[in-house]
Amino acid sequence: MLRESESSGAARRAPAAPIVEVVRLTKTYGDFTALADCSLTVGRGEIFGLLGPNGSGKTTLIRLLMGFLRPTSGTARIEGLDSYRHSVKVHRHVAYLPGDARLFRTMRAREVLRFFCDIRPGTSYERALALADRLEINLTRQVAVFSTGMRQKLALAATLAAETPLVILDEPTANLDPTVRADVLALVREAQAAGSTVIFSSHVLSEIEEICDRVVILRQGQLVHTQVMSELRRQHRIRARLTGTLVPPPEHVADELVIETGPDGELEILTPGELSPLLGWLARLPLAEVQIEPIGLRAIYEKYHAAEPT
Repeated sequence: MLRESESSGAARRAPAAPIVEVVRLTKTYGDFTALADCSLTVGRGEIFGLLGPNGSGKTTLIRLLMGFLRPTSGTARIEGLDSYRHSVKVHRHVAYLPGDARLFRTMRAREVLRFFCDIRPGTSYERALALADRLEINLTRQVAVFSTGMRQKLALAATLAAETPLVILDEPTANLDPTVRADVLALVREAQAAGSTVIFSSHVLSEIEEICDRVVILRQGQLVHTQVMSELRRQHRIRARLTGTLVPPPEHVADELVIETGPDGELEILTPGELSPLLGWLARLPLAEVQIEPIGLRAIYEKYHAAEPT
């Protein structure tokens, strides 16, 4: 039987170390800075999003994590291993889909799956075949005759067949139609449910918003914002037209609200959390044409990329 001190010590056991740790990571090419002073952690079991337009630093960060690039300064670690100095060991823990995945064009699709399963110990060929079936890949055809989207699906099947602690997907839905994109997001959720951590890089806001637990936004090589998605989903924007005097909000929520009024009675209220504490106050306001909507990731993104395409 455990003594009381032993029992309480077990209850206070430290949380598991993050699977990815990045500290002040920087990569420069002469006068050009591809990534600047980036620090972040990825917790075990997360779906962690990297969001930003092309050229924002997402792929540079991933290549540094994989040890393909030598950092100018700073460190990146996966499972406690330095990504550059111990890259071979790091790769044993990671299934990686690059943004420009290249496959053997002279092979048939089935042979490609067999090859990738054979070079990675513990990868299930049967799982690879099942994934290919779900993605409706014709395994008898030569890769050379595949469309770009079909090659992308084959690369996804080869990547997700590996059962690794960490899965890194760089623009995994590029060149895929909307139906297949939904299938890919479902596969990412299944990987998480099976115990994997997933880093999901994309410039598609809707995908990141739907699938990720936490998101970082990159801009011109800098990490400019970190967003916990569960917190964002509780935030709302209330738009209305005031037909009388604006009653001050309750003191316990006043400091958390952002309230803006316009010259013709327009009213906009940004809420940081649940709506329920505000309902009594809102019911007393002389409002017309009321609209309530989730703030969504786009509003956060546009603070940093207002002039850039998404």
